[in-house]
Amino acid sequence: MDTNLLKYFVTVADKKSISKAAKKLKSAQSNTTAKIQQLEKNLDCKLFHRVPSGVMLTKEGTKLYVHASEILKRIEIATLDMKNSLIEQELTIGSTEANAVTKIVDFLVKIHNDFPNIKLELITNTTQEVKNLLLNYKIDLGFISGIPSEEEFEILNKIDETLVIVEPKQPEVPEVFISFKKGCAYSSFAEKYFYEENQKEYKKLEFASYETILGCIEAGMGKSILPISIVQKFNYENKVNIQHLPKKISNMPTCLICRKDNIPKIERYLRDI
Repeated sequence: MDTNLLKYFVTVADKKSISKAAKKLKSAQSNTTAKIQQLEKNLDCKLFHRVPSGVMLTKEGTKLYVHASEILKRIEIATLDMKNSLIEQELTIGSTEANAVTKIVDFLVKIHNDFPNIKLELITNTTQEVKNLLLNYKIDLGFISGIPSEEEFEILNKIDETLVIVEPKQPEVPEVFISFKKGCAYSSFAEKYFYEENQKEYKKLEFASYETILGCIEAGMGKSILPISIVQKFNYENKVNIQHLPKKISNMPTCLICRKDNIPKIERYLRDI
């Protein structure tokens, strides 16, 4: 049903006059009459009786008026909600655990202070899972490790991260790779790096906590490759040995991304944050 025709119908019903309705709608009286006639033709029923003072609803018109008024009201509410979303909106953010540990609190606090009406929700997971959530429209923004290769993504911001090899202080280091859970970009990079350096696969231990990984490295269980910011966050600089990687491979930036077809309204703000 054409909502524009319903708008003419409700206005005529409210004003009880085609001429008064036309004036309110800023439409020619002949055009308003034509709209009502078109609606009556579409519904195959008479909606108004012509009376000396103007018009009055028929029984069919009275029934339609209830539905038409509700439809137009809902459209008005929806329109206002969409306009308000330019200022007030919900943002569901996915983040890697590494970023959640080191930077996400400052990010959330800044958005909350600058946009107090925005509702925020945070989900933490691996880089791969954050990408999957974005691809499936489950979240609006995602912090991931590394530059995304998927063409669906738009990079809104980028933060440099320096990766380092983290080993126990003991002289002999076991050939054990301690990694974050599957899907972590740092762990994927480290596993490939250690294999290429030694031409053999290390025994791998997986943990879902960076603090646990650092604690196990300090205890002599093995080694890993992590962002230096993680080591510093948990105050492990003096508890483990840190080896720097070649500059050409040591930077794996944290990228703030979204879908190209679902860019947040505060895009400019996010690019400058």
